[in-house]
Amino acid sequence: MTRSYQSIFRQFVLPYWMSEQRWSATVLLAVIVSLSLSNVYISVLFNAWNGTFYNALEARDLDAFYYQLAVFCGLATAAIIVAVYQIYLRQMLRIRWRTWLTNRLIDEWLEYGAYYNLQVHGARTDNPDQRIAEDVDQFIMHTITLTLGLLESVVTLVSFTTILWGLSGTLEVPIFDTIVAVPGYMVWFALIYAIAGTYLTQRIGRPLVTLNYMQQRYEADFRFSLIRFRENAEGVALYRGETDEKLVFGDRFAHVARNWWNIMRAQKRLTWLTAGYTQAAIVFPFLAAAPRYFSGQLQLGGLMQTSQAFTQVQGALSWFIDAYTTLALWKATVNRLTTFRASLEDFHEQRRTTNGISVVDGKGDELVVSDVDLNLPDGDRLIKALKFSVKPGESVLITGASGSGKSTLFRAIAQLWRFGQGTIELPHSGQVLFLPQKPYLPIGSLRAAVCYPSPTDDFAEEEVVETVTICGLAHLVDQIDEVHYWAQTLSLGEQQRVAFARVLLHRPAWLFLDEATSALDEETEAAMYKLVRERLPEAAIVSIGHRSSLFELHARTITLVREPMPKKEKRPLPAEQMPSSSRLRRIAGRVYAALSQSRARMSGRRDTPTPA
Repeated sequence: MTRSYQSIFRQFVLPYWMSEQRWSATVLLAVIVSLSLSNVYISVLFNAWNGTFYNALEARDLDAFYYQLAVFCGLATAAIIVAVYQIYLRQMLRIRWRTWLTNRLIDEWLEYGAYYNLQVHGARTDNPDQRIAEDVDQFIMHTITLTLGLLESVVTLVSFTTILWGLSGTLEVPIFDTIVAVPGYMVWFALIYAIAGTYLTQRIGRPLVTLNYMQQRYEADFRFSLIRFRENAEGVALYRGETDEKLVFGDRFAHVARNWWNIMRAQKRLTWLTAGYTQAAIVFPFLAAAPRYFSGQLQLGGLMQTSQAFTQVQGALSWFIDAYTTLALWKATVNRLTTFRASLEDFHEQRRTTNGISVVDGKGDELVVSDVDLNLPDGDRLIKALKFSVKPGESVLITGASGSGKSTLFRAIAQLWRFGQGTIELPHSGQVLFLPQKPYLPIGSLRAAVCYPSPTDDFAEEEVVETVTICGLAHLVDQIDEVHYWAQTLSLGEQQRVAFARVLLHRPAWLFLDEATSALDEETEAAMYKLVRERLPEAAIVSIGHRSSLFELHARTITLVREPMPKKEKRPLPAEQMPSSSRLRRIAGRVYAALSQSRARMSGRRDTPTPA
């Protein structure tokens, strides 16, 4: 077993069989393996039945014929029962294993904000939703199918090689003046036939592994662009950006279609081989056994039994050929899962070992920021040696120019940003709640959106209705239990009022607002802050904002100033890295075409108001 496959086994297989479900999983697997072995045994019995049945036909023995039909009914019944429960129990193992592995990956993905960091900084990880939702299922399905298929093939090979060796007899081959006896010659024919097919399959089908991996990636990218368009439909409509979005869709789908054509060509080459291999395998055993049959050494039953035994041996030896496409899909899925898991492990390892901003539980009731440097991921510094503290009940406004690090500071307090150094001491007690500029509204009822992230059962009916009403959403009370995509149904201002309703329901001791009133008029903004102060007089409020009206709503102001960017020496590209003149002409042509297209679109929209 190579190191790569050991890693796969250690990451995705062994943990499940060592988990709390290990005993039930082991028993279930043992039953499935027993059914697989029973399936092989029934095939051996069918092989013996073939010989007896066709001998009865050749001898025109009616009693033996009817008796063998009865035997067939018994064997067929057993085969049907085994087939039904093989599929049923495999599906049971599949969903149990998938449930466990999915929950484990989700836990690792959500823990310590890993999902956020991978989204922002995880260059190696694309579409983690697909990896959890689809790749886990595909990995488990193919792993079970391939493993049990390989087991059946090995047992079939051992069982039918013994049978075929006995049925083959000895073939005498004249070589010059010498007669060479070849015992069990049918076994050697099957072995040579399978080795040749396996070698050719590997040579011809190798590109499918990479192509399938890329196809999954391109499909996910295309689907993500459609989802993102749907979630931002209003913005696209206001900008009249349909033409640009269509170009993006076309470009993403072009990758899907182009790679699919490559898969088609590779699959066609492989199918020429596998289809020809399969068709030749039908007649090959009869050709190999013909000398003994026509010489009278085999009866018709023996010929049919030999043919079936040869087919079983050849099929077992050809497992790699038959499973190659599935193996290619499995390998592509494994590559995606291992990359995703490696990114998660890198994040958690970096979190444990890297000396970044330290966020600790303080001993007092204050928020204390001590000598904090906020850096960008590339090392550039936003803020140096930031110091301040906030006491319970205080209201503090954090201002500064755009890009000065205000939102980054909130991320650091929320333990989502570790780039930098220094210490942030969180208050010893009290719930903390962050309100971003665009609130997150889950798909579901409005009640669930207002109560998020707590369950709706945590709040009384009257409390929820009253809170929604006093936050200026009385017109939505009748729809409070209706399920909609509220993030698109409500305006941004209404969404921000939903966020304030959450604050009043959850009653946090520490409230951080990142331009959480940007879509509200000044009167409504003041009303929301007044509500919070009246209902939560002991709560500390820390806000980010630019409006002058916010100064009146806070007792203290902290202004952040970004550190000046160090001048970086510009070095000319080496001559060998300079683009060629032909490439420069192509780039210039593309830029000119894009500008012309943009100018044409804009000239057709002069009477259309465009948002800033």
